[in-house]
Amino acid sequence: MAGCGILQRPHHVPDELIPLFQAAATAYGTLTAAQLAAQARVESKFNPRAVSRAGARGIMQFLPSTWAAFGLDGNHDGVADPMDPHDAIPAAAAYEAKLAQLVAHLPGDRLSLILAAYNAGPDAVRAAGGVPDFGETRTYVAKVHTWAATFSDQL
Repeated sequence: MAGCGILQRPHHVPDELIPLFQAAATAYGTLTAAQLAAQARVESKFNPRAVSRAGARGIMQFLPSTWAAFGLDGNHDGVADPMDPHDAIPAAAAYEAKLAQLVAHLPGDRLSLILAAYNAGPDAVRAAGGVPDFGETRTYVAKVHTWAATFSDQL
C-alpha cells in the first residue's frame, strides 16, 4: 500500500486504515480495533496486495474458500474483494464473530482461541480442545497479542 506510512512508522497502523479497523470492531464487537490491526500486521504487514504461497490474499489473508463463504462488500461498490481493505477488514471481523461462536465452549483465553481458529481453522481448534500445538499457530497468536498491545495506544 503505497503511502500508507508503514515503512516510515513500522510500529503504527497506517492512518487511512484506522477508521476501517474501528468501524469493523464496532460493528462486530468480537475483536478490538487494535486486535484487528494487529492481525493485519501479522497477516500481511498491512499490504492489501499480499498473496501467500498457500493462496491467501489481501491484508487479512483470506483463503479463497473462506472468502467465498465469508467475504463482504464492505464499501458497497458491488464487488467483494479480499484485496480491498474496505471489504477484507469488515469480512475478517464478521468471520471472527462466527469463529467466536464455534470455539465459545472451549476452555482458555477467548481471543487466543479465535485467533487460533483464524490461523489453523476452527476444526483444528475444536479437535485440540484449545489452541492447537502447531508452532505456526502458537507463534501467530503470540505475535497478534504483542502487536495488539503495541497498537492499543494508537487505537
